[in-house]
Amino acid sequence: MDWKTYTISDPGGAAEIDVVPDRGGIITRWRICGEDILYLDEERFTNPELSVRGGVPILFPLCGNLPDNSYTYNQQTYTLKQHGFARDLPWEVAATTPPGSITLVLTSNDHTRSVYPFDFRIVYTYQVQGDTLAIRQEYTNLGAEPMPFSAGLHPYFTVKDKSSLQFEIPSKAYLNQRTGEMQPFSGNFDFDLDEIDVAFGNLTGTSAIVTDSSRRLQVVMESDPSHAYLVFWTIKGKDFYCIEPWTAKRNAINTGENLLHLAPGATQEITAQFRAKFF
Repeated sequence: MDWKTYTISDPGGAAEIDVVPDRGGIITRWRICGEDILYLDEERFTNPELSVRGGVPILFPLCGNLPDNSYTYNQQTYTLKQHGFARDLPWEVAATTPPGSITLVLTSNDHTRSVYPFDFRIVYTYQVQGDTLAIRQEYTNLGAEPMPFSAGLHPYFTVKDKSSLQFEIPSKAYLNQRTGEMQPFSGNFDFDLDEIDVAFGNLTGTSAIVTDSSRRLQVVMESDPSHAYLVFWTIKGKDFYCIEPWTAKRNAINTGENLLHLAPGATQEITAQFRAKFF
């Protein structure tokens, strides 16, 4: 299936992003001086039955998955699949100005209300300038009761040699999301494992840095203070790693832990910024 793609270029011409509004408002590519920063599984991307593995998927109204894909609100049970629905729905293009930016909007509808009984509007603005990609998010509660949610981003960075990666994460321990165990973090991962899926909490700062010495590339992520967790995920044999800012960890919509609540009519802004520097 062909998806309409918007290519947004840095005013200086050194960088550009590709955005596909109808495929979950996703950024599929980010290039600097012709070099791809992001990974994209083209086969999954072209299949509308599959979630996208690559680019920068949007996570809302939850991050991660739920036990039995279900949660309870006001004594009613709802079904909501992993990472929510925002990454699967078509977004509207609201603006492509100023130069180097695009603004997308997602509004609640009958489908979203059937799995998440709240009225909302989400506005995402992507801006690329030089070596920086900024993502500004606005979440507005259009309903008459408080709206619980969590939000996150799931960027996939391309890598050929994971052994060349070095990490600076503002946390000394992580939750292994596969085993449920807390483990100390020494600054690196065992990439011989089939899958690594860990969540860093108790963050001591808002910056995370990954240096890829094989590409001579450093990626710096500046997350919002509302991002209580950073998730790292990769699969053995796949040329990507993900470092994901989440406002809450898995199952927060059931447990309430770090869950955000918007008052009726209120708007919350969340930002994230990525810098990719070759050295």
